[in-house]
This record gives sequence, C-alpha cells and structure tokens, in this order.
Amino acid sequence: MGFFEKLKSGLSKTKTSFDEKINQVFTPFRKVDEELLEELEEALIMSDIGVDTSVKIVSNLRNRIKKENITEEEKVKEALRDEMKQILDRIDHSLDLTTKPTVILIVGVNGVGKTTSIGKIANRLKQNGKKVVIAAADTFRAAAVEQVEIWANRAGCKLVKRQEGTDPASVVFDAIQETKKEEADVLICDTAGRLHNKKYLMDELIKIKKVIDRELPDSHKEVLMVLDATTGQNAIMQVKAFKETVDINGIILTKLDGTAKGGVVLGIVDENDIPVKFVGVGEQIDDMQEFNSEDFVKALI
Repeated sequence: MGFFEKLKSGLSKTKTSFDEKINQVFTPFRKVDEELLEELEEALIMSDIGVDTSVKIVSNLRNRIKKENITEEEKVKEALRDEMKQILDRIDHSLDLTTKPTVILIVGVNGVGKTTSIGKIANRLKQNGKKVVIAAADTFRAAAVEQVEIWANRAGCKLVKRQEGTDPASVVFDAIQETKKEEADVLICDTAGRLHNKKYLMDELIKIKKVIDRELPDSHKEVLMVLDATTGQNAIMQVKAFKETVDINGIILTKLDGTAKGGVVLGIVDENDIPVKFVGVGEQIDDMQEFNSEDFVKALI
C-alpha cells in the first residue's frame, strides 16, 4: 500500500467516528445556516480536535460561507477540508536535514512508542541513502538499550550503547564522536521517558542538549516529541508541559491506526504552534511516514 492507502486504513476508526458526527450535521437538502455551523462546531469538538481549534475552524468557515456565498453542503465540506489543511500547513512540517550531521533528539513519556519510532525513522532515512548513527541514551529504564538495539539492527544502523545506569549525556557524547568518525549524515538520540514533573529526568534532557550544542554547534537539531494518538486531548497537555523545558520543533504521532481520536492532530498543531512531522500507521518497520496534510485531511473527511 502507498502512504495514502495506509493512512486511510490507519485512520479508519477516526474517520468512522468523524463521519458519524459530521454526517449527522450534513443531512440531505439541509440549509447552510447558523444552526448547521453550530452543530458542526459541536461535532468537531466531540472529534477530539479541541474547543479552541474547533471554534477557530468554524469561525473561519462562517466568514468564508458569507464571502463566497456558499449554499451547498458539499461546498461547505470542501471549505472545511481546506480550513483544516491551512491549520496543518501554517508551520513547515518537513524534516530539516540541511546540515551534516543533523541531530534528531527524541523525547516523550514512556509507553508512547519512542523506541519503535527511532527504528522506523532510522530505516526510512537509510532507505533514502542517509548514514545514521543511533545513541541509546535511555539508560534509566531496564531493557531500553536492548530494545533500541533490536530496532537499530533491523534498520541496519550503527548503535552507540553503554551499560544501564550510565550518564546519558556521556552516551550522547560518545555517539557524537562516532558520528564524526563515521561521517554520518544523521545522529538519532533516544532519551529516557519523562514526565514533566520528574525534575531529575528533565535536568538530564537539558544536560544532553548542552552536550550536543557544545560538540556540534553548527548542526541543525530536530527535537521531536513522540505522542500516542490514543491519548487524545492528553497529548495536547503533554506537549504544553514539555515545551516549558525543551524547545520542541516537531511531533511524531504514533498508534494512529488504533484510535478514533486522530482529530487531535489539528489541536496539537494549532494550540502549540508545532508541526506534526511523522505519523505511525502500523507495526511494520516501513509504517512510519512523513506527515502529508493533504492526504491526512482527505483520509479524514
């Protein structure tokens, strides 16, 4: 399957939930009026997009209907797709690999799919001809190093690892030296799963960033936060909490194929001004794809 087919298949639960709510609003021969817009706003809120973002979408839609004199329901749907796409495209969601090496720092709480995301992104980059080194810097969680090693082997990428309990920043330092020696294109750093209220873990993250900034001052840094799509509105709160400590510039959304809450993508982007850069739509190593807003909106409505 191509990405659009995978996305459409992966979003089937979200789409079914979305369609049920939206189709209740768009009944045959219904007049395009304020009542329809109010019901549409409620349907969007119930689809995990979030209150603020739903209100914004419908407000823009209302202005557009008046300006373009839209009277047909299908045209309203088209305008709705376009308003959603504009939110998703407000910030560039492409992966920036302009420097050699580029550093990708992966952050997020435990259980969201950080390790599998690292393996899948590493595999994707390698398929595109990039030389990748992975730093197993989650030295707190038992078996974390072994898990990332399995994925590094699957992707055919070099792994830098140390014993459990080793200072994570020192693992990243060693990985940077290996990246320089190998003349690799990308260094991907795993980090310990953190909750924003675990100060010592957040301090470790700041320490890792300082090492990267000192050793690779001219390299572009992609700080990507992994979020589990099944958590819905909680995902938006996680981003807000992490943003206070680390400068996140992209989201990796996992488990999109297992949830009816895929609408949360719009809320995440709109409320945090952070783009979704990757989406996971399955368990296989090639099921992590760069985010495409047009495909996403088409698959949704």
